[in-house]
Amino acid sequence: MLPVVALVGRPNVGKSTLFNALTKSRDALVADLPGVTRDRHYGVCRLGGCPFVLVDTGGLSGERVDIDALTERQVQFAIDEASACVLLVDAREGLLPQDRAILDRLRRTGKPVLLAVNKTDGLDPQAALAEFSALGVAATFAIAAAHARGLDALLGAVLPLLPVDADADARGEDLEQMAGTRVAVVGRPNVGKSTLVNRLLGEERVVVSDIAGTTRDSIHVQLERDGRQYVLIDTAGVRRRGRVEDALEKFSVIKTLQSIAAAEVAVVMLDAGEGVTDQDLALIGQVLDAGRALVIAANKWDGLAQYDRERCKAGLERKLDFVAWARIVFLSAKHGSGFRELMRAVDRAGTAAARELGTSDLTRSLEKAVAAHQPPLVRGHAPKLRFAHPGGNHPPTIVIHGTRTKHIADSYRRYLENFFRKRYKLEGTPIRIEFREGENPYAGKRNVLTESQQRKRRRMIRHVRGR
Repeated sequence: MLPVVALVGRPNVGKSTLFNALTKSRDALVADLPGVTRDRHYGVCRLGGCPFVLVDTGGLSGERVDIDALTERQVQFAIDEASACVLLVDAREGLLPQDRAILDRLRRTGKPVLLAVNKTDGLDPQAALAEFSALGVAATFAIAAAHARGLDALLGAVLPLLPVDADADARGEDLEQMAGTRVAVVGRPNVGKSTLVNRLLGEERVVVSDIAGTTRDSIHVQLERDGRQYVLIDTAGVRRRGRVEDALEKFSVIKTLQSIAAAEVAVVMLDAGEGVTDQDLALIGQVLDAGRALVIAANKWDGLAQYDRERCKAGLERKLDFVAWARIVFLSAKHGSGFRELMRAVDRAGTAAARELGTSDLTRSLEKAVAAHQPPLVRGHAPKLRFAHPGGNHPPTIVIHGTRTKHIADSYRRYLENFFRKRYKLEGTPIRIEFREGENPYAGKRNVLTESQQRKRRRMIRHVRGR
């Protein structure tokens, strides 16, 4: 593994801003509010020439109840695995008792600690450093993370503290480009997304709470299961647009939608006890718009009586008829039941979405589909579907060429989708069919005659005049 450096500090001192600056990314959610980050966020810093893993952590507020206590546990996990820690403080707020408490905690670990005095832009750096000299940290640096100032000096002090790794470059590439099927876990708040991710990983990787909206950022985690590689993406819960009011939640929703677009398979989790809500349907619509493979996970199945289970299944079949091709899995994220069926459904959906189709086979399949059911007439004329070829995957796209294709009915398009899905066993993925109109070789040339046609026309005119 690459050496690890943890960013630690009070809420809203600029840890996520520094993380983004050092990793040259915008992966960490940043807002001018305390307590935005709650989970551990990993990235690779390459600015100093020797790559290392940087961990963005939640702010240590000193409160050990509810979300703050869970966030503190995630910070402790990051400290435990780090080779060195960078303590961030706020130059504008000055030295606070909580800064001293965090530093004492870091010193007890025996690991190297560097002090980064952030938000010094517009201030006298020496004056800002003087106030924090009382902490007694030799390696103290004045920085402005928002403007990337002072980072070279900070990195110059961090790198000598890290163990040398001859394969650091290769390992950094591996972390930045996680191998495996990208699976986004999406759903409404408090349906069990983070619980599912933690249970699959077998560790407390992300914060789990009964409080809705616990997860605010999208967290990418590597998973190996049954010899297969996955990248799990835990996302923030998405509420109805009318209920999303503050800017932070809006940014969380944007990150969730970006995670759907970046994934190969989307697992839409819903509460089995509540059934399918309008927001669940809206999320499924977002997955379809992005063209991603889909698995429906009905969570909290273990707590339902038999009557409620039957009612839930009937509701799912009725409301999800428009995605009947998607596998529905009933599970309990809390107790770990149904996970094997879930991962099998993810594998089938991912394989189907990546399926490579051939032109000759698609054309033969198209001929069989047309022979079995002719397209309806368009203004008294039958459309001619001549040949088909692949247009890409994720999702599988089939391009059909012919004449009068612009007016083909949606019902016939659905017939072709179902025909190709059954023929190629494309379970769990949408199929896109694009019709291309064949060009008329005589378009725009109706008044242009060849030389022979012109001679013939002149002879006919002379013949008529001679009569």
